[in-house]
Amino acid sequence: MTIDRITADGYKNLTGADISPSEGLNVILGDNAQGKTNFIEAVWLMTGCRSFRGTRDRDFIGFDKDKAEIGVSFTDKLRTQQINFAVKRGVREREITLNGVKLPFLSKLFGNLKCVVFTPEDLAITKGAPDNRRTFIDLSASQLKLSFVYALNKYENILSQRNALIKDIQQGLAPRDQLDIWDVQLARTGAYISVVRDTYCNNLNDYTNSLYNQITDGKEHLEIFYNSTIYRDSGEVLCGRTDTDGELAEIYLDKLRASASDDIRAGFTTCGIHRDDIVTKIDGLSVRDFGSQGQQRSAALAMKIAQARIIRQQTGEAPVMLLDDVLSELDVKRQRFVLSNTEGMQVFITCCDERTASGGKIFKVENGMIHAI
Repeated sequence: MTIDRITADGYKNLTGADISPSEGLNVILGDNAQGKTNFIEAVWLMTGCRSFRGTRDRDFIGFDKDKAEIGVSFTDKLRTQQINFAVKRGVREREITLNGVKLPFLSKLFGNLKCVVFTPEDLAITKGAPDNRRTFIDLSASQLKLSFVYALNKYENILSQRNALIKDIQQGLAPRDQLDIWDVQLARTGAYISVVRDTYCNNLNDYTNSLYNQITDGKEHLEIFYNSTIYRDSGEVLCGRTDTDGELAEIYLDKLRASASDDIRAGFTTCGIHRDDIVTKIDGLSVRDFGSQGQQRSAALAMKIAQARIIRQQTGEAPVMLLDDVLSELDVKRQRFVLSNTEGMQVFITCCDERTASGGKIFKVENGMIHAI
């Protein structure tokens, strides 16, 4: 998969951007606060995902602009496609089209343009909070299985309803037996999500082992696995299971019923896929608790590169790699690791020094304007 053309105008500080990138390495060069990350963010939004910077819709438009527009033309293994996005100041509805067909939400673009974004914050994924790792796994799995997106949204809706009911039960406004209505739904959906996560983590582990060995010259062993609050003590093997409406759902349901009293006391659902974690270990020791900064960064690098490898292996085409100021955070050895393992993919790298990533097509960013040099 390659992006053939990118246009952006009025998105934050970007002005009149219109570039035709190479099919390989593209270096987005410029000083800080010139618009490099805005450019990467604009491309990422066209995947249908939320901003990796947490930008709200009303902040898409530049301070001195009335409208923000983004256009991306890309070619996958079947055809060339066109995405157009526009939002006007003071107008709630956004204009989103895929191949000329109007879409109601940006999320409806998901699954068409496949990218992997890597930011300096991702280097801390192994030591950060569990929700960061859950988000990484959920997004990665969703890129391969669109039904998983719907399952995650369904789970969040059911969980919200269950937590609201728990509050009512606490205050004596609802009977406890009403929980079972939501428990059955939560168990089935949660069991399915658990299986998808565990299956993906097993696949990820297969790739990260060899990738991490490249960084450490085989001196250390990296292990990644899914730690479920529901199934970790049951001895159940989740990977590849299909009985998410059967035995696995029953185990999940029993766990919810057993924790109901604790949930009511706490005021929320204390166990389930929303409390799970993805554990990384080096030579048997937790990377989060005992890993050095170098080990944590190496593990994160292996996970991100593995994400791209899995997409290529399961879809038959490589994703577009978006590396936002990552190389400047790494030593020379890890820089070489990233560049060597993204060969054969279209890559966009932002940096302040063109020596950081030489050999590609270079685009200069100054005051929101981008041009090839």
